[in-house]
Amino acid sequence: MSTVHRTCPLCEAVCGLTLTLDDGGHVTSVRGDKDDPFSKGFICPKGASLGRLDEDPDRLRKPLIRDGELWREATWDEAFAAVKRGLDQVSERHGRQSAGIYLGNPSAHSMAGALYATPLIKALGTRNVFSASTADQMPKHVASGLMFGHPLTIAVPDLDRTDYLLMLGANPLESNGSLCTAPDFPGRLKALRARGGRLVVVDPRRTRTAALADEHVFVRPGTDAYLLFGLVHTLFAEDLTRVSHEVNGLDEVREAAKHFPPDVVARRTGVPAEVIVRLARELAAARTAAVYARIGTCTAEFGTLAQWLVDVLNVLTGNLDRPGGAMFPKAATEFGAGRRTYAVGRWTSRVRGLPEANGELPVATLADEIETPGDGQIRFLLTVAGNPVLSAPHGDRLDRAFAQLDFMVSVDPYLNETTRHAHVILPPPRVLQSGHFDFALLGFAVRNYARYSPPLLPLDGRPSEAQILARLAMIASGLEGDLDEFVIDQMLRKAVDLPGSGVEGRDPAELRASLEGGTGAERRLDLMLRLGPYGEWAVRGELSLRKLLDHPHGLDLGPLEPRLPEVLKTASGLIELAPPLLLEDVQRLRGRLEEEPPGLVLIGRRHLRSNNSWLHNVGPLVGGSNTCTLQINPADVARLGLDGEAVVRSAKGELTVPLEPTDTIMPGVVSLPHGWGHAGSTQSVAAEHAGVSANALTDESAIDVPSGNAVFNGVPVTILPTAVITAH
Repeated sequence: MSTVHRTCPLCEAVCGLTLTLDDGGHVTSVRGDKDDPFSKGFICPKGASLGRLDEDPDRLRKPLIRDGELWREATWDEAFAAVKRGLDQVSERHGRQSAGIYLGNPSAHSMAGALYATPLIKALGTRNVFSASTADQMPKHVASGLMFGHPLTIAVPDLDRTDYLLMLGANPLESNGSLCTAPDFPGRLKALRARGGRLVVVDPRRTRTAALADEHVFVRPGTDAYLLFGLVHTLFAEDLTRVSHEVNGLDEVREAAKHFPPDVVARRTGVPAEVIVRLARELAAARTAAVYARIGTCTAEFGTLAQWLVDVLNVLTGNLDRPGGAMFPKAATEFGAGRRTYAVGRWTSRVRGLPEANGELPVATLADEIETPGDGQIRFLLTVAGNPVLSAPHGDRLDRAFAQLDFMVSVDPYLNETTRHAHVILPPPRVLQSGHFDFALLGFAVRNYARYSPPLLPLDGRPSEAQILARLAMIASGLEGDLDEFVIDQMLRKAVDLPGSGVEGRDPAELRASLEGGTGAERRLDLMLRLGPYGEWAVRGELSLRKLLDHPHGLDLGPLEPRLPEVLKTASGLIELAPPLLLEDVQRLRGRLEEEPPGLVLIGRRHLRSNNSWLHNVGPLVGGSNTCTLQINPADVARLGLDGEAVVRSAKGELTVPLEPTDTIMPGVVSLPHGWGHAGSTQSVAAEHAGVSANALTDESAIDVPSGNAVFNGVPVTILPTAVITAH
C-alpha cells in the first residue's frame, strides 16, 4: 500500500487529493488533502470517485481503426500511419483549409491540452478551429479582451475578503466554481456570511447556491444585461459612482445607461424596480463588493454585454482591483504579452460570416462548415476530448454532419456519441498515468497558488496524451524532430530578447541546460515556472519544477494583490470602459427592450456529480439528484395539464422527458440538464442512465453576436402532455 497526492482534474476547483493505492496500483481510497494550503481537505463526490473513473472498464486501452461499421484494435504506429494517410489524402484533394479541429472541455483540465493545442492548430494550418469555449465562456473572454486588452485578463471576486457578493447565473455549490477557481466554494460563501457579509444570487432557479444566500432574486432567463444596465443607470442617476482608475468611455456608458431605467427593465426582467434600485444602492454602500456572473449569463443572447456590465459595475463602485472586490490573479506561469488592440472578427466563417474570437470560430456554425459544399468545406476533422454531439447546439444535426466527413480522428478515452464517427480513435492514458498542472485554471484562482502532480503510474509502453498530440502536430506539419525542444528554443529566444524578462541578454543554450523534467511537458513547465513572476529567473523568485516536486501538497503564493495598471494590455494603457463593438450591441439590446417575453423558455442546469457529458459512466456519480429530468413549476404543470412526463418542443426538435415539478423554478421556465443523451452508448453505465440531450432542442442559429457564443438559456419551447401526442 502507498499514499500519494495529486490535484483533482475533474472540475475548476483544483482540489488536492490524498489517494491510497494497493501494490497493483489500484486506488483503494480517495480523501481530501488536508495539507493542501488552497483546498484544505475539501473534496466533492467527483473527486471521491477518481479511482472509479481512472479504472473505468469502458475506457479504451488501445487505438481503434474503423472499417465500415466495424472497429478493430491497432498498434500505435498503425493508428498514426492511418491518420497521416487520411489527412494527406484530404489535403491533396481539397487543401489545408478543408481540415478542422474541435477542442472539448477536458482539454482545459489537462497539461497536454494546455501545452500542445496551439502547436497542433498551427501545424494543421487551418482557420477552422472550434472549441467548447463558444458553448460556454467566450463572452467573458471577449468582454475582458476589449476592456483590459487580453482575453485572459479576467477579474475574479476576492471571495475570502469581500463584504458583498452579487452573483448572477452561477451555481458554485453544484459547479464548484467556474472562471473563479475556488476549492470549497460552499465553505467560502458560508464564511462570507459568517463574517457579516451579504450574498445575493440572481437566478431563474432557487439553486442550492441561491438557497444558501441572504437573498435570491428570480430573473427571466436571458435578461441579465437589462438588469445590470438598470443597476448602472441607478448608480449614475443617484450619483453613487466612485471610479478609482483611469478609464476611457465613462460618458459613453452613462449615456447608454439612460435608456435602461429600473422601471423599464423591470418589465423585461421580472425583477421589481425597487429591488433593482436597492441592489444598486447596496453595491455602492458596501465597504467592499464584487459582481460575479457565469454560465447562465454567458450562454444567452446578450452574454457579452452581461459580462461587460459585470466589470462596468465593479469599476463604477470602485471595487475593481482592490482587496474584497474583483481582482486579477497572478498565475505562476504568467509571462510576456505587450500592449495591443484586442479585436474579434479578424476573419469570419465561410458559410454564415460569423466572426472569429480568440482564434476560433463559433461551434454553432461547425455543422454549416461540414455540410455546405465549396472551397474550404471541412472534410477532415480532429476532435480532442470533446463530445459536441451532446454538448453543442442542435447536436442532432452535428451527428448527421459528422457522418459525411471524408476522414475523422478523435483523441478520446471513449467510444461515444461523437467519436463513433471517427475513422481512428487515439485514447489517452489513465488519469494516474498523467502529470497534471492547471495552466488555465490557476489564472482564475481566488488566491495565488501552484501545484504539480507527477504521474503516479507508469505508461507501460503507451504514449502519454502529450506525446499523442505532439505526434499529431508533427504529422500535420510534415516535419521531423522534437516538438518540445522546438517550443523551448523559441520561448528562450523570445525571453532573452525581452527587456526586463529576468533573463535578458543571457545565453539560451545555458538556460536550456539547466531545465529539469523527465518529459518534454515537464521541461516546458519548468521553463514557464522559472520565467514566471515567482520563478527562479524572475527578480526575486525561486519557483521551479523542482520546488513544486519538493512540495507535493502545493504552494501558497499569497492573497490576490492590486495589479493595475500592470495587467492592462490595451493600446491606451487605460481601462476601455465603452468598447465600440459593445456599444453597437447595446442598440440591439435596446431594440428588444419592449418585446413580450416568450410564454415558456428552457434553461440548463448543473449537477454536482457531473461535468458536461463526460462523467456519466461512473456508477457512484449517477442516480439520486443527478438525473435527466425536466424541472417545471407546479403552476405550469397544472396550467398545461401535465402528469409524469411530457413532450418538449422547440424550433429544432422535440423530446419526451420525465417531469420534476418544483417551486424552486420560476413559472414560465423549465430546466433540463446538459450533456445527457446516451441511448445506445457503448459506455455501459451511461447507457443505463441515458437521459435525453437538451441540445436536440437548442438552435445553432441563435448566438450572442459579439462573441459567437451559443445560446442555451432562454430557448423558447412549448410543452404538451404525452397523451395528446399519442392521440395524434
